[in-house]
Amino acid sequence: MDIFYDVPLARLNTFRMKVQAACLVEYDTAEELGGIPEDLPKPWKALGGGSNLLFTGDFPGTLLHSRIRFIQPVEMQEYVLVRVGSGACWDDLCAWAADHGLWGIENLSHIPGEVGAAAVQNIGAYGVEAADVVDTVECYDLVERRFCRFSAAECGYGYRTSRFKEEWKDRYIVTAVGIRLAKEYSPKLDYGNVRTAAIRRFGAYEVETGSLTPSRVRETVIGIRREKLPEPEELGSAGSFFRNPIVPREQYWQVLRKAGEEGLGEVPHYDAGELVKIPAAWLIEKCGWKGRREGNAGVYDRQALVLVNATGQAAPGEILSLEEKIKASVLDRFGIRLTPEVEHI
Repeated sequence: MDIFYDVPLARLNTFRMKVQAACLVEYDTAEELGGIPEDLPKPWKALGGGSNLLFTGDFPGTLLHSRIRFIQPVEMQEYVLVRVGSGACWDDLCAWAADHGLWGIENLSHIPGEVGAAAVQNIGAYGVEAADVVDTVECYDLVERRFCRFSAAECGYGYRTSRFKEEWKDRYIVTAVGIRLAKEYSPKLDYGNVRTAAIRRFGAYEVETGSLTPSRVRETVIGIRREKLPEPEELGSAGSFFRNPIVPREQYWQVLRKAGEEGLGEVPHYDAGELVKIPAAWLIEKCGWKGRREGNAGVYDRQALVLVNATGQAAPGEILSLEEKIKASVLDRFGIRLTPEVEHI
């Protein structure tokens, strides 16, 4: 275990906010969590890869960062259960699964961050969520100072959320995650343009005759992401900043009517039972924000859902100001209140 004080955090968050933490603890085993000195600055908070958060200022407490990075496959009859350390890079796990011909997380390739945070956030992309593959989550309870394990059902997964983000917030430190991967051919190609991109890359015969591999789907997804999302090392961001709003069908019809009256074109949407999911990127773009700059902060010119540290010098307040202006304009024009996906700390 390493303990550092007054730690600059620019390298530990993909937004590249130039803030600092009073204390940072980095640990290599789950057992070390039981030995954290009680007198370290409070509050205590787990830090993953820093890819889905916005530091709004200096952090007065202690950040706990996992360096537990093992991948341990356990052979099962119908699927392969893989136990993964919370500090392992999520995309390294995706690459490992694809290299071993295992299905389930190839659509989640190239998402920055670590495995523990993926299980907390319930990351998702192209029709797949972490909740679809999580089997168990192993944790250390900071309140009762003991180790525990939860099934996926107990984690209360929802759209980009879990009990770890709600009523369990900051209580449990994830130490390992059990991931179920399939041996049988099971690509998921029917969300967005994944199928079209796969056909363009590998040909219709390969796609339609069941000849794809997890590696080829992973390659397709990485290609799509690179076309529209900035690489964190090149341009500071936290990826998708807002959740896609899920609204009553009547509200979707109101947006549809407004789009017709103002010539905004087709309104992309996904049915969710009695509700409808409308892409936040479409709403933001139609409000004129795509590619705009506000001081050192901006909206990415290829994907309106991504707020960026445009100059590398943006202060937290500039990102927060831009966030509020976007939310206000979407609410004013479409009557929809956007909710950030990115955690504010």
